[in-house]
Amino acid sequence: MLQAMRNKMHGWPSIIVLGLAVLAMSLFGMESYFMSNDDAFVAKVGKHEIDQRAYQDRVNQLRQQAAEQQGEHFDSSAFEKNETKLRILDGMIDEQLLLQANTDWGLRVSDLSMRDYIASIPAFQVNGQFDATSYRAWLTSQYKTPEIFENEIRASLATQLLPAAISASTSTSDAQLDGFLKLLSQRRDLRYFQLPRPALENNAVSDAEIESWYKAHQADYMNPEQVSVKYVEVVGADLPLAAEPSDEELKKRYASEKQRFVQPEQRQVSHILINVPANATPEQQKAALAKAEKIAAEANPGDFAKLAEQDSQDLGSRRLGGDLGWLEKGVTNEAFDSALFAMQKGQISKPVLSSDGYHIIWLRDIRSGESKPFEEVREQLVKEATTAERDRTYNDVAGKMSDNTYQNPTSLEPASVALKLPIKTTALFTRKGGEGVAANPKVIAAAFSDDVLVQGNNSGLIELGNNHSVVIHIDQHVAAAARPLAEVRADVQQRILDARVAAIEKKQADDALARLRKGESMDDVAKSLSASITTANEVVRRAQMPAPLLTQAFLLPHPAAGKPQYAAVDMQDGSYVLLAVDKVQDGDLSKVPPEQRESLRQQMAQAYGYEATRELIDQLRAKTKIKINQQRL
Repeated sequence: MLQAMRNKMHGWPSIIVLGLAVLAMSLFGMESYFMSNDDAFVAKVGKHEIDQRAYQDRVNQLRQQAAEQQGEHFDSSAFEKNETKLRILDGMIDEQLLLQANTDWGLRVSDLSMRDYIASIPAFQVNGQFDATSYRAWLTSQYKTPEIFENEIRASLATQLLPAAISASTSTSDAQLDGFLKLLSQRRDLRYFQLPRPALENNAVSDAEIESWYKAHQADYMNPEQVSVKYVEVVGADLPLAAEPSDEELKKRYASEKQRFVQPEQRQVSHILINVPANATPEQQKAALAKAEKIAAEANPGDFAKLAEQDSQDLGSRRLGGDLGWLEKGVTNEAFDSALFAMQKGQISKPVLSSDGYHIIWLRDIRSGESKPFEEVREQLVKEATTAERDRTYNDVAGKMSDNTYQNPTSLEPASVALKLPIKTTALFTRKGGEGVAANPKVIAAAFSDDVLVQGNNSGLIELGNNHSVVIHIDQHVAAAARPLAEVRADVQQRILDARVAAIEKKQADDALARLRKGESMDDVAKSLSASITTANEVVRRAQMPAPLLTQAFLLPHPAAGKPQYAAVDMQDGSYVLLAVDKVQDGDLSKVPPEQRESLRQQMAQAYGYEATRELIDQLRAKTKIKINQQRL
């Protein structure tokens, strides 16, 4: 399918352009046309290039996540802003810096860590245990091999190696913890009163004032840009299929793929792991081997679980007595696999060296592989044949639609007629999306793109889901425009009056605060303003109190004896409160439960670890040559 170009040239101008292109190639050589250039990347981190496909995949992934999380509040235009694009790219650069640091410092994700992570994924578990059959079925549904998926997991875990190591080495002292707890549980004695809302002496607003306000605040009175799109939709589930495959066809497929329906041999395994550091010295290797040999000599089926809980350094299986569940060939690393499938049922191995360290393996049970009869898998074969036919039909129709809409870039009509698919139309929608397909972030992004909105071309094929795609074309475009003054006049007038009241309130609050700071008593100031004082003693940070008031109460400095600290607080609702802090007391640490102390200690360690990681990344950035290609964002 031709996706890389857009047919935008018609008539004699295209002849001139093409002529110039031919001349350029004849002058500079065909090789210069096909050679890649240095600017094909979005960013270059040291010698590693972040290509445009990887960057766009990340943008699409984050856009989709934001759409799912924010629902109707999602605004796709945020992803068109340069600062958003740079923030996403910065995250990818940080990841690459961490990966390069892993290489420089000899850090890697062990096979055991990767296996434990995969085994912990709920989708691959049955009754809390890893289930190889579920794992294989999921891989098949995603069209992935174990190697591809394991590499994806390894790459994901690799970016966490350094942050995890830093966090694990970060500690919080008792003094730091006590200091923070004192602040956290600090108590303050407060007095405050709310200023009465002043009455306006003059409610008249002139036409000139209204006109001036409207012009100065016109951005507040804009109807957003809107579009509606025509679209042709291909839904695999709606496409007509040929008749269900015959038994003869199914049996032929069963015979040719019979190996698929053999349940592979599975072995129930427990192990004890003795780690060997990645850069271990000969002495360390000997010590690890000696320890493993001692355990292997002592181990027997009766106390294996106890030994695993006591000595194994595989934290994932240690608490389970070393239980790894039922394993098939190829699930573990090569050394472990070879030893396991050479053992007899009930046997405990001698130490087996792998990249993770020395394993003592106990083969607890064996389930032999066996073939499933045709009758048992017939429905599966029918489903697979139907799915394959549906996929083939969908790919054929979607491919033809893509080619047709590319060859006829200014209309969906030819594709609609050729494929007998109706042209549908959405209602008008903004950059925040609309109903139906217009709610999809990919459709929104395409509808407001330069190629579709400005140039008037069909979009490319937009994948909305499994076997579901559309091509769109602008139907109607309504530019952003200011609402007429007559329509918003009442609102403008009210906002002018509100602004007058706010200015009076602000002056009233500033004057009252000045009186307090000059030494006038709070009682006298409140009385003069016909306000009543509220007293609140030993207020804590989580008190039930309006947020602006509570925030300001804990921002004011400690008062001196007999000299309160004062502030005028904007309550963010059109009112002001005059606040006095009379006394501050540290929290009583004897009332903090031990579990709360430890929970807070962990949170502080995580926060310090995050800051330390950021400092490391900043240092890596400082010594790494980074080039960003703004034109590719």
